[in-house]
Amino acid sequence: MSHLIELKFFASIREQLGLAEQTFELAEPCSVGVIRLELAARGGAWEQSLGPQQRVLAAVNQEVVDDQTLVEPGDELAFFPPVTGG
Repeated sequence: MSHLIELKFFASIREQLGLAEQTFELAEPCSVGVIRLELAARGGAWEQSLGPQQRVLAAVNQEVVDDQTLVEPGDELAFFPPVTGG
């Protein structure tokens, strides 16, 4: 059985990766933090944009979540930098 999610990347993360979206296969439902670490482990721009030293926000199905939130097959997971206003 396929356990696919849709990854979306916004703003500077999209620019660093040169990629707006990608399909990602889950071995099993897991947390946002685990997925982020798996992506960062790809190295290069992935580590520079999503690594643990980077400030990154995440949303599952368009709702901002923390790293402990579980992602299920069929979900959309988006990563974006913090936004400030003034």
